[in-house]
Amino acid sequence: MGELANCTRCNELFVKTLKDICKNCYNEEENAFQKVSRFLRLKKNREATLPEVEEETGVSGQLITKFIKEKRLLTSQFPKLAYPCEKCGNNINTGKLCTACADELLRDLDSETQVAERVKLLKEKENKQTIYYSFKKDQ
Repeated sequence: MGELANCTRCNELFVKTLKDICKNCYNEEENAFQKVSRFLRLKKNREATLPEVEEETGVSGQLITKFIKEKRLLTSQFPKLAYPCEKCGNNINTGKLCTACADELLRDLDSETQVAERVKLLKEKENKQTIYYSFKKDQ
């Protein structure tokens, strides 16, 4: 059974099932998708960029990007339909980060892991204390 939620687009209260938007906003998005899809299906428009599609259809770039991320618009069919990397803003066709930003993130994670391992080794060395025992000789 669905739960009550606020629509992420219009903030209207609705019964949430699979989508995080209300029925009215869903219908608006579907109409926008159909408009973009019809525009891109024309042979002359298959090489259109995101700003060109946005200008010609009146659909926001964010919504077009959402369609691409949901794989409703395939960048393999529309090669120039790229959207900005979430970190640096360079155009990408898949994912959230460009290759350079993803590599940088992996390097940062790797160096952080190495630092954590060094700290762990130092703590282990501190915890290993040398203990000396002395024995009394029986007289």
